[in-house]
Amino acid sequence: MEPGGAGFIPVAERHGRPLNLFWTWMSPNLEFATIFVGVISVLYFQQTFGQAVAAIVLGTALGAATHGILSARGPAMGVPQMVLSRIGFGYRGNILPAGLNAVVAGIGWFAVNSVSGALALATLTDLPNVLCLVLVVVAQVAIAFFGHNLVQAFERYAFPILAVIFLITSIITLSKASPSAVAGGTGGLGGFLLTVGASFGYAAGWNPYATDYTRYLSPSTSKVSTGVFAGLGIFVSCAFLEIVGAASATIAAPGIENPTEAFTSHLPSVVANLTLLAIALGAISANAINIYSGSMSFLALGFPVPLGLRRAIVSGVFGVLGFLLAWSGLSDAGHKYESFLLIIAYWIGPWLAVYLTDWYLRRGKRVDGLLYDKAHNPWGGAVAMAVGMVVSIWLFSNQSEYVGPVPSHWPSFGDFTFEVGFVVSALLYWAFFRFQRNSTS
Repeated sequence: MEPGGAGFIPVAERHGRPLNLFWTWMSPNLEFATIFVGVISVLYFQQTFGQAVAAIVLGTALGAATHGILSARGPAMGVPQMVLSRIGFGYRGNILPAGLNAVVAGIGWFAVNSVSGALALATLTDLPNVLCLVLVVVAQVAIAFFGHNLVQAFERYAFPILAVIFLITSIITLSKASPSAVAGGTGGLGGFLLTVGASFGYAAGWNPYATDYTRYLSPSTSKVSTGVFAGLGIFVSCAFLEIVGAASATIAAPGIENPTEAFTSHLPSVVANLTLLAIALGAISANAINIYSGSMSFLALGFPVPLGLRRAIVSGVFGVLGFLLAWSGLSDAGHKYESFLLIIAYWIGPWLAVYLTDWYLRRGKRVDGLLYDKAHNPWGGAVAMAVGMVVSIWLFSNQSEYVGPVPSHWPSFGDFTFEVGFVVSALLYWAFFRFQRNSTS
């Protein structure tokens, strides 16, 4: 069991190597939630197969690149990603991004992956959906409760099993795909940008966890190796399986409402059963990381929770709330997932803008003293992020829950929310930084 919380990892306790990051980030993406990003690009965003592939590669590359950049900072700093976020946002202002991530990671992603795992297990065993959901949730919470070492060990051993099964499934799916069946896709530029946003949201959804899994590496570890292996793990797994998902959407599966059953309906029975088992295992693999890093974000809020109770409280509470949200999402999972992916991109874009801009502006300066300083409370980060979110969502959001005035009048523009949010927040923070009293800290 990991003894610590969100504190600095002493050099004497550092272990691991950058290569481990490859399967740490490959394994949690070998699941149906990844595949379904490609499915919605064709079924919901009306892309041709070629358009979907191009948008998936672009969006995933952006999210994987930022993940690699953030991960590379972990060995030198030795703290979780959301604690590093305090440098630009301050001890109190960091409540905005850390709080959002705790909810999105510990509850939102938990619910999404639990639904896919439960539906796969239900299809495989014919057990009730709710009972399968309970079984999946219990396994996820148990692994996350023990912390960093068990999470990484689970990902390492799950990787070869998931990789072999999904590779076989992918080969069969790609061989049966009919890209010409969707050659007349009507989504155009708008659908393309929606796909970019969804695939970026999925890949970048891991960004707020980046240094959680590199802070245990020795400070002398190569930054390049750390960033490359972390980024490649995200890119290879996400891009490949999302393309497979887009291909599967070109294969007719009439009259099947269960998404996992529709995906496996064209597979030979033995392969279909193995794939359903892999989908359930992949959901557990992903949510072990989601709960653990959601816990780190919660601890980064600065609440004085006793060390011995932290992981039990957080894992238990997130597990219960995530279960209830997943229960409500067992029906109409597709449209709810589409909205969720875009919402992730809406807040991560502005957060990344502030974090990266602050990192650049403070280059060459000592910042470790700001990580746990309760008096360090600059206002620019939270304001820039909040304004960037409000402006971009209000004007450019284009999803089932809310459509902004720009896509309402010009639907062909799709969804520029995360791009606009990033630019607005970066520019605002650059300006605000000059006026903050502790800008030279």
